[in-house]
Amino acid sequence: MSARPVNPDIFKAYDVRATYPDQIDEGIARDIGRGFVAYLGARRIAVSRDMRLSSPSLAAAFIDGATAQGADVVDYGLAGTDMLYYAVASGGFDGGAQITASHNPKQYNGVKLVRAEAFPLSGEAGISDIREMLLNGTLPAEAAARGSVTTADMLDDYVGHVMGFIDPSIVQPFDVVLDAGSGIGGLVAPRLFDRLPCHTTRLCFTVDGNFPTHEANPLIEENRRDIVEEVVRRKADIGIAWDGDADRCFFIDGEGGFVPGDFITALLAEAFLIKNPGATIIYDLRASYAVKDVVARYGGRALMNRVGHAFIKRRMREENAVFGGEVTGHYYFRDNFYADNGFIPALLLLELMSRKKQTLVELLAPLRAKYFISGEINTKVASMSACDEKIAGLAARYRDGYVYELDGVSVEYPDWHFNVRPSNTEPLLRLNLEAKTPELMAAKRDEVLGIIRG
Repeated sequence: MSARPVNPDIFKAYDVRATYPDQIDEGIARDIGRGFVAYLGARRIAVSRDMRLSSPSLAAAFIDGATAQGADVVDYGLAGTDMLYYAVASGGFDGGAQITASHNPKQYNGVKLVRAEAFPLSGEAGISDIREMLLNGTLPAEAAARGSVTTADMLDDYVGHVMGFIDPSIVQPFDVVLDAGSGIGGLVAPRLFDRLPCHTTRLCFTVDGNFPTHEANPLIEENRRDIVEEVVRRKADIGIAWDGDADRCFFIDGEGGFVPGDFITALLAEAFLIKNPGATIIYDLRASYAVKDVVARYGGRALMNRVGHAFIKRRMREENAVFGGEVTGHYYFRDNFYADNGFIPALLLLELMSRKKQTLVELLAPLRAKYFISGEINTKVASMSACDEKIAGLAARYRDGYVYELDGVSVEYPDWHFNVRPSNTEPLLRLNLEAKTPELMAAKRDEVLGIIRG
């Protein structure tokens, strides 16, 4: 057991994440490695890490724990989270671990854990079991024979796999601005874009866990300032930015506008349905009606699902869905082992723009003219129990609409709808709302927020 007490709050719904070294350190990482192998009964796992300054030592400690528990480890070194998913699924591993804190500031680190076929461990299955082993001192004894460690590189195979999602020969020579945020995007994107005819301007491509220019979280407006300015200055066709571990990408249109994840989901659904008529698309319940409307227009089947990658990936397997999208920028692909990926969406959008001979602004114009969305608005409340009370109050207040509680509370009316759901980790309520006019959207957004904050 780790020599220091373990804070149970570092175990989140989908990963382990905390500040280094006060909440997570090498001793805790080693024990998580032991617990992971013990939970899975794994004989062979893959491990990789992001660019954070603490990632090499945390990865080494995790590997030490995993091998002490008897598993053989293939260490892929510096890689993105979606690359780890690819390695686990394509290599037939029993599981895998990516040392990363995703989009969080540089003082954070953690680990994302998957079982065979890159299916994620979650708070409901796996992460909670490992947490209890560490908290209760019930890690099984170390194995009599230590596992082996070998190193490998997957970048060439991964790049070939990702390129296989498009026909590069039809991609037009667009002017593209790329921002890797000093993260893993700077390792991968050059290998992809060097194979395309696009003219690229590359920002923050030096992989650096100090994040010297800005944090690798494009959802925060100030972190998009550089790419937006460069897109506008160059009159570029599109801007693409990645988060730190590069499993999510975000888009800027040619006028400098940030593109919501719902609209990207709708465009990616269109891209797939052009190639796969009648296919099934999964989308999360926060999304704009743009998604289901686009899917219907192309003769596909749109299925709404609760939020969270474990739930989306499971539903995609059950329904043989070709694609799934979440408004937060996670996009999932059947032919990518049902896992999310941060580069396939970028290639697919460039291919769609080429196929339709339209800029991103032009592709988005019919969506922006019809669907008026609030974006996700977060409100802190007094306690987790207060979250439940607020949600119950909203369900009662809007009971004349169509109310369902698949994830938080969702209410639908003919000309507007909303979802309010609690955070998994803190007393926070998240509102997503859409209406048929900008005026109605603003009015209903303020009305629902008034109830949440009242």
